[in-house]
Amino acid sequence: MYLKNLSVINYKNISQTDLEFSPKFNCFIGNNGMGKTNLLDTIYYLSFCKSYFSSSDKQNVKHDEPFFMLQGTYRKNEAEEMLSCGYKKGQKKKFKRDDIEYKKLSDHIGLFPLVLISPSDQNLIQGGSEERRKFMDGVISQYNKGFLQDLIAYNRTLLQRNQLLKQFASERYFDEETLLIYDQQLIHYGTRIYEARSSFIETFLPIFQHYYNFICKGQEKIELKYKSSLHDHSFEDLLKESRTKDANIGYTTTGIHRDDLELKLGDHLMKKIGSQGQNKSYLISLKFAQFDFMKHLSQVAPILVLDDIFDKLDAERVEQIIDLVSQDSFGQIFISDTNREHIDQIFKQKGSSYKIFNLNKGEVTEIDGQI
Repeated sequence: MYLKNLSVINYKNISQTDLEFSPKFNCFIGNNGMGKTNLLDTIYYLSFCKSYFSSSDKQNVKHDEPFFMLQGTYRKNEAEEMLSCGYKKGQKKKFKRDDIEYKKLSDHIGLFPLVLISPSDQNLIQGGSEERRKFMDGVISQYNKGFLQDLIAYNRTLLQRNQLLKQFASERYFDEETLLIYDQQLIHYGTRIYEARSSFIETFLPIFQHYYNFICKGQEKIELKYKSSLHDHSFEDLLKESRTKDANIGYTTTGIHRDDLELKLGDHLMKKIGSQGQNKSYLISLKFAQFDFMKHLSQVAPILVLDDIFDKLDAERVEQIIDLVSQDSFGQIFISDTNREHIDQIFKQKGSSYKIFNLNKGEVTEIDGQI
């Protein structure tokens, strides 16, 4: 599977561009702030129906314009499919596959798999537990449709339960019978989410360790540990034990929405002892493992998007990553960098189809062709 062409209108600082891509390497060169990341974000958007960087579609519309449009043609299973998205301020966005609009955007997730690595992924290490849950859930959702539906249902039920608890706290009363209805729903969906996360980490960990060992040449020991209160107790018992406390403070204090993923270097948390290079190597290894994991399950190589990944890495680690992405196991790759040297190094090492584009203040120009 690969993205053949892309049309962009009014997306962030990109006014309009129409691009034809190589099925292998596509590289975006330019100084910081010129639009490289914005262009990569449009490719992510077509796979996930949303931006990787902006929570609001309104923020994705070019300044002083009323709408944005994205359209891409994909080659998949010997056939071509077109994805398009249009959003106008104040209106609901329309996302279509071959001119048929989705009734539920969640039905699209996983059909055009993609893995993106970005400097903003640093939040995965330095941020709160929500960032790490998002990582687990985002990977699982791409191959397990039932999981995504369970997650949506769990979050909806959690919101309703919290609203009821807040009412208990403010109006000083308690309705256990109504609360139990929400508890049973949380237990049903939450237990399935917990089991899916546990199974995922068990399979994912050795793949992650393999990639980190390759990049760092086996010089450092790393670990992922899924933390959940459901390891040692049933969800039903946990909710029962916390019921009085929850009613007093007005929100749900236990459950899979408080799970975490410990990212460790040796016996310590990466966020506490990792250098910039180690942090970046850790993140890149997580995403390469995500790529490998999804490819194995779906038998389709996801599109790989590498946004400015070489910064803060020493020459040896850069060389190892270049060795990785040059292998035939990867499919279509999009790379952005301010340094043309890294790009030339990849193509010098692996003769392959490639295109290079220069970005300057949102304007995109193709500057190279086949090697």
